[in-house]
Amino acid sequence: MPRTFTVARSILVEASPASVYGQVARPAQMGRWSPENLGATLPEGTRDEPARVGLVFEGYNRRGRHRWTTRCTVTAADPGSRFAFRVHAIGLRQPRLKAPIATWEYRFAPEGTGTRVTETWTDDRRSWPTFVANAFDYVATGGKTFAAFQVGNIDRTLRNLKRELEAPAHS
Repeated sequence: MPRTFTVARSILVEASPASVYGQVARPAQMGRWSPENLGATLPEGTRDEPARVGLVFEGYNRRGRHRWTTRCTVTAADPGSRFAFRVHAIGLRQPRLKAPIATWEYRFAPEGTGTRVTETWTDDRRSWPTFVANAFDYVATGGKTFAAFQVGNIDRTLRNLKRELEAPAHS
């Protein structure tokens, strides 16, 4: 079975593209919506503003009892339009293993009175043989490929984002 390297999902959020971008482009805040991400550590003075291209941050993640840290670099920061980052190191407490891992992208498009938010995950483990990737994925996700697993994570993240940004306090 061929590997799926990219999955994307979208949702309509009743908020402006600038408003949605302003929240999503703050990596330290991602733990508010993501089922796995717990937030991020950013360089001093950058936590309370949208990230800029080239910013390097460490993300903290949890899946069940397992925890890990990633090192990421922002690759796109187009206010109100697109935010993306590349995950390029991973480890338990410190991201020591350097390798292409994944790219996450968020696009924001005006639609009616709201914003169509599209979240895309791309598997950057291109050099892994398919059988090795599938075996690793099966163990790491409890029996799925990462592509199938990430569809569920993306759906949960987008639903949580929509619920929070459409709450009366954000109107």
